[in-house]
Amino acid sequence: MPDQGTWTIKRVLDWTCGYLERKGDEHPRLSAEWLLAAVTGLSRVELYTNFDRPLQPGELDEMHAAIERRAAGEPLQYVTGEMPFRHIVLRCERGVLIPRPETEILVDVALEGVDRAAAEGGARVLEVGTGTGCVALSIASERPGTLVTATDLSPRAVELANRNRDALGLEDVVDVVECDLAAGVDPELMGSFAVLVSNPPYIPTRVLAEEVPAEVRDFEPELALDGGADGLDVFRRLLDLAPVALAPGGTLAVELFEGALDAAADLVRARDGWETVEVREDLTHRPRVLVAVREG
Repeated sequence: MPDQGTWTIKRVLDWTCGYLERKGDEHPRLSAEWLLAAVTGLSRVELYTNFDRPLQPGELDEMHAAIERRAAGEPLQYVTGEMPFRHIVLRCERGVLIPRPETEILVDVALEGVDRAAAEGGARVLEVGTGTGCVALSIASERPGTLVTATDLSPRAVELANRNRDALGLEDVVDVVECDLAAGVDPELMGSFAVLVSNPPYIPTRVLAEEVPAEVRDFEPELALDGGADGLDVFRRLLDLAPVALAPGGTLAVELFEGALDAAADLVRARDGWETVEVREDLTHRPRVLVAVREG
């Protein structure tokens, strides 16, 4: 940003919007608001009621650095370091997948399974691939008394999920385990989970290479994105895990690539022990979540 004059909130907001627009940001005003809110500690609404407030030198330096990161294509959530998800706010950092709005539907489905089990006296939930912890922590915070075991293969994700959990005061009800799928979960818990929920890597390899925006492909971890040739590599392993992990009548809920849901449903129907299988749409009415319920 140029040095001349006093940089008020309005001036910074307008300059940032114009600069990011020239750099190709598809939503420059939104980006400018998010960055400035993170730097000043004001909400996006409060920015507009404090237009004349000058930024302090330290705030200007921080804003300049944030603008350059965003102009280089880095996702807003990594630049600001946080992401609202349902009723909670999570820390977000590079190396861990950014929560998406469509994943809120996955939480809704998991909560249905929790509620069915709670009607019979309590519920345990197993989440595979927790990332920031958005799903596990939403379930635990929205259904007090639910015990959640969350796993992730990435040490960075486990560390971040633990920090998010502690910040929300959910240490007593959410256990985060570093392992592949459920390899590190207490064997005595297997067979007791009312819900097995996962947002696994599910983008087909070709789609990831050719169609996914650079902002995602270049900054977010491939480990959390690439689902193999058809996007179902990890799903097949979850389908093997489900009969071992779930209690009778338990729910399997998995977010998947929109073009893979029919094939995933067929894989479930080809196996014994499932009472119902269905596909749920996301907020844009695209197929997004597979829901299957074990025979009771």
